[in-house]
Amino acid sequence: MIYDCIIIGNGPAGISAALYTIRSNMKTLVIGTGDSTLKKASEIENYYGFSEPISGEKLINEGEKQLKRLGGTILDEEVIGIDKENVFHVKTAKNEYQAITVLIATGQKRVNIRIQNLKKYEGKGISYCSTCDGFFYRGKKVGVLGYKDFALSEANELLHFTDDVTIFTNGQKTEFTQADLVGKFQINEKHISSFEGEDIIEKIVFEDSSETHLDGVFIAYGSASSINFALKMGIVTQDQSIVVDGNQETNIPGLYAAGDCTGIFKQISVAVGQGAIAGKNMIDYVRANRK
Repeated sequence: MIYDCIIIGNGPAGISAALYTIRSNMKTLVIGTGDSTLKKASEIENYYGFSEPISGEKLINEGEKQLKRLGGTILDEEVIGIDKENVFHVKTAKNEYQAITVLIATGQKRVNIRIQNLKKYEGKGISYCSTCDGFFYRGKKVGVLGYKDFALSEANELLHFTDDVTIFTNGQKTEFTQADLVGKFQINEKHISSFEGEDIIEKIVFEDSSETHLDGVFIAYGSASSINFALKMGIVTQDQSIVVDGNQETNIPGLYAAGDCTGIFKQISVAVGQGAIAGKNMIDYVRANRK
């Protein structure tokens, strides 16, 4: 089955877009894990239409109810990659889905990794994209920093270049769902103190003072973000945000972005507006390209 629209993210931007595509009879799939930072907001007072403060969690729940009332559904799966051939291929830890258009509405995740010298070795042995940089580590010893299916996917990608791949969880318990892949890798759950080396990274030092030598580390901490998708697909970015035009379209035809991941004024009202614009233009794109 090929969907007309796949929307990645079930926050205000994603749900807003889906409301337009579903009402226009577009076959729409919304994929989201429900880990929006908006859920942590206890009171929202500056969103139109509510005479009293509303919590972020309730606002999200009401948006989801509205979507379901129109016949929409939200798939609770972690998206780990997007590719485009004739159509878009959206890969989750469990399945792969196809669509004519895709909207990235994943927000702008703030992952705080407290490891000394991480920034120092970015581009000097530390990478954020196995597809981009895996070639440089052919036959070498590499690590992947992460604990969810995104890290497992990146580690599996690196097997095309080397068979010496270790997943470092930095003290986090693994949340892998792909049991068939786990056995391919060494898993190290120790807390990491620092990355060390001279001009490039040479080793990981753990909090218990033990260490392991390696040639490179790929960061895949938590779930895949908008920037991770951008790096792999060649989407134009600026200051860690996706660049879009007035239609919310990226430099890749049929691929749209809306909400915080575009680096705009981070407000619910703005995300909802961008989602509406994206939804309208996804509809136009599908109608012009549907065979």
